Amino acid sequence: MFRRAFWFTAGAAAGVWATTKVNRKLKKLTPESLAAQAADKAVEAGHRLKDFALDVKAGMTQREDELNDALGLHSDPDRPDNVTALPGPRRLRALENDKTNHRSNRSAVTYNRNEDH
Repeated sequence: MFRRAFWFTAGAAAGVWATTKVNRKLKKLTPESLAAQAADKAVEAGHRLKDFALDVKAGMTQREDELNDALGLHSDPDRPDNVTALPGPRRLRALENDKTNHRSNRSAVTYNRNEDH
């Protein structure tokens, strides 16, 4: 008698456990649950992307400071937005060496569209 009661109780417990597991899996596969999981993953990916962008920005700022120190460029607090400029002698040399003509001479070049045909 006890043997039958034990196996009956064990079978009932196994059935309840299996039914509970199956119901939980089915609830996870409903469209609403899948949409919520996708939204959570998207939010998580957004946070990771934001952290990556902040790390890149910090690295860029650090590297820019290193390059400015190496080139002797220092930010001038009197300039708006902390714009960096070349020191006086270097700036003058750079302007003197700029031999390019920034104006385009459009009148010297004529183009006849009828010649394309």
